[in-house]
Amino acid sequence: MSKGNRSSIVAAWISLVSNVALTMIKIIVGLLTNSQVLLADGIHNAGDVIATAASLTSMNISKRPADEDHPYGHGKAEVLSSAFVSIILAIAALYIAYEAVMAFFELPRKASYIALSAAAVSLIWKQVLYSYTYRIGKKVNSKGLLATAYDHLADVYASIAAVAGIGLALIGEAFGIHYLAYGDPLAGIIVSVLVLKLAYHMGLESFNVLMEKAVDQEQLDEYASLIRSVPEVKRIDRIRAREHGHYVLVDVRLSIPGEMTIQQGHDISRQIKQVIMNMHPDVDEVLIHINPWYAS
Repeated sequence: MSKGNRSSIVAAWISLVSNVALTMIKIIVGLLTNSQVLLADGIHNAGDVIATAASLTSMNISKRPADEDHPYGHGKAEVLSSAFVSIILAIAALYIAYEAVMAFFELPRKASYIALSAAAVSLIWKQVLYSYTYRIGKKVNSKGLLATAYDHLADVYASIAAVAGIGLALIGEAFGIHYLAYGDPLAGIIVSVLVLKLAYHMGLESFNVLMEKAVDQEQLDEYASLIRSVPEVKRIDRIRAREHGHYVLVDVRLSIPGEMTIQQGHDISRQIKQVIMNMHPDVDEVLIHINPWYAS
């Protein structure tokens, strides 16, 4: 296993253990202090445990080499995991919104400094986890780990809402401002919108990869520029590329002088493949079809 793969697996395990610990802390403190927002956040975290476990499983599957049944590798396992996480986030967002709206029709509950402390710990912990997993996910181009990072970011939003809501309730109790007790559900509604937006963008990205949407034009232009740097290439007839999980597959049709031998064409193809893969480590395969070119 490469160093990058080990780093992503370690980050996923840290995320899983952290989510389990935070789920237990939030649910226990929420029950003891009768904090509805903290209890809801704990249930949200329980969904994160499932999502992180799915990401970890998919990351292990995606690192498997290509085989007879999967000649292009298993990279899309991470994309499926990312899509699954986006669904979990969407459900969590709707749940938070529902709980927040229902809270407006109930008497406000007494706030607790213990609940505020638990929410603050969660906020700091999740922010650190987000920064850590996002940095490694970007470095190794792991869709599964990036999905976990965005899941942590959604938890940061939820924890901000919990801190703000509990904090406002405590201020309201201290100064006799009773309507501040409803700052908790109001913050919850705002956060549910942010989490739902995050889920939408994550789900859209996963859908595009699963539907084999082409990489952006700037990236294609970089590949084309590298191909043209090989003197024997007279024309690029077609170039395509698509993401396949944590790696990219490039498909090229190009023309070289028709009088060249098969061996020379093979050597040129190998040279082009090495140039692209050396400059773009995320490219796992370059498929090249050669056409004959004549000056006339």
